[in-house]
Amino acid sequence: MTALATLLVVLALSLLVTRVATVALTLTGLSKEAARFQARSAFTGAGFTTSESELVVKHPVRRRIVMTLMLLGNAGVVAAVGSLLLTFIETGEPTNWGLRLGVLAAGLVTLWLLATSRYVDRLVSHVTTRALRRWTSIDVTDYAELLHLAGEHKVVVLPIEKGHWADGRTLADLNLRAEGMLTLGVERRDGTFLGAPPLDTRINAGDQMTIYGRSPAIDALGDRRASDVAGEEHAHAEQIERRRVAEVRRTDPER
Repeated sequence: MTALATLLVVLALSLLVTRVATVALTLTGLSKEAARFQARSAFTGAGFTTSESELVVKHPVRRRIVMTLMLLGNAGVVAAVGSLLLTFIETGEPTNWGLRLGVLAAGLVTLWLLATSRYVDRLVSHVTTRALRRWTSIDVTDYAELLHLAGEHKVVVLPIEKGHWADGRTLADLNLRAEGMLTLGVERRDGTFLGAPPLDTRINAGDQMTIYGRSPAIDALGDRRASDVAGEEHAHAEQIERRRVAEVRRTDPER
């Protein structure tokens, strides 16, 4: 049973490590979903190659976090596999397979419940944030929480292709603010980045716009093509946003 206990401890520590790493990556500006995916990929050695991975590699703090995860992951996988094998190997003592399988199943269910618990998630996030603020120089601003990215709002990098409604227009022409969206930045084809771009910035095919806003509005913008009905779609989106703002002000008069 010692090997079985060791296996469960290794799994528990692995979950804790990936949870802490997810919080740390989130505090560097990654969304919670992206941070969780990258933490688990690094810990397990899956090695997925995505645009999010590039964001991790280019960021010095995120790179250190991921490198630490890779080292701990290699040791954790070896320990887990070794403990699993020892759990079901005859050691000269009477082996109660039913009892061992039952304990293993109960332990895995308990770990799963802890891993999916919102209370545990909040507790680990709180403790990790305080520890990072006290003992490291990492910027501990949780941008995902600050911008309410866990709800209806999100930040999206929108590639502008030829034929898209935004191609050839200035930000003033697009008037995305009327649809409830803000343009945080524009990355040109040559890699030049314009942060908080002025309204006279012209968007061209090949550019990438970093946009903050409500998910439905951003999704609609991504699908909008240059056509005779594009103006009507824009006007309809403005009406939706005006009604939404009016409803918010009705329920919250101080706004």
